Amino acid sequence: MNETRTASTGRAQDRSTIPAVSIRGLRKSFGDFTAVDGIDLDIRPGEVFGLLGPNGAGKTTTINMLSTLLTIGGGVAEIFGVDVARNPHRVRQLIGVTGQYASVDEKLTGRENLRLIARLQGLSRSAAQSIAAELLDEFGLEKPADKPLSTFSGGMRRRLDLAVSLISRPPLIFLDEPTTGLDPRTRNQMWETIRGLVASGVTVLLTTQYLEEADQLADRIAVIDHGTIVAQGTPAELKSSIGGSSLHVGLDAESSTGEIDRALSITADVVGEAAVHSSGAGEITVSLQQAGEAASVLVALREASINVASIKVAEPSLDDVFLTITGDTASTDRPAQPQTTEGVPA
Repeated sequence: MNETRTASTGRAQDRSTIPAVSIRGLRKSFGDFTAVDGIDLDIRPGEVFGLLGPNGAGKTTTINMLSTLLTIGGGVAEIFGVDVARNPHRVRQLIGVTGQYASVDEKLTGRENLRLIARLQGLSRSAAQSIAAELLDEFGLEKPADKPLSTFSGGMRRRLDLAVSLISRPPLIFLDEPTTGLDPRTRNQMWETIRGLVASGVTVLLTTQYLEEADQLADRIAVIDHGTIVAQGTPAELKSSIGGSSLHVGLDAESSTGEIDRALSITADVVGEAAVHSSGAGEITVSLQQAGEAASVLVALREASINVASIKVAEPSLDDVFLTITGDTASTDRPAQPQTTEGVPA
């Protein structure tokens, strides 16, 4: 076991004084399509940094470049001071990557998967057995450890995939939408696992579409949209940046496009702020300077004969932040980015 830990943590003290991730002008294009368009970012050692955005925003492309799965199209990226483009082999010793789908062998047991990958990473037979046993216990997988992976639930597979990324005990973990498709109970279990990793000193770069996930886990968040970072800060800072509270007006389900446009215009005129329509939620959302403005909006909409199904005033959430900044919701599907010539999805 000491063999594993020494390999990855021998210079941990030196790393504490430099950013875990430092990015300047990061770019990536596929033909005429620009997936990442000049990102600047610094991530501190020991924090959870959330990269938040909808499908197609450039989150996974960014992760793939940082983890050496894609070549960097432009700019500079460093992991604990190591240049990603110039020293990819060294960078791979510093990181672990957990994607949206388990990267393990279906025909092997959980224990066999961990032992195999540990051996492929250069560990001795005894060290591989030791780290496999430790990780199975750490992730609550000791009972099903010797069953075929085909019998594992989605949550068990995701925990095993995370365990695989920790075999070498890297100081930095990339979690690319790690709870996609999980039920709420299993997602909460994954959140606790991630908190445990951070408590042990691991730095986490988390990409997610789930606003609650980012709010629960991230120390700081960058909102990425169309390949660029459009906002950055702690969850509290992002929420405070859009005002003290927000008004959510639910329109009648049969409202026409014209009525929706009129409601947006009326709401914006009354409040003095741009209003946003979320088609998925069927709501108009606008930031309020004063809570009393909500009553004025309701009166104005009724005078305009616009049917209102519901109305509520809420403290700002990350959902409000995203709507205000991008005019979209983080769970909205967008056209898929093109396949790269390197065989990795963008």
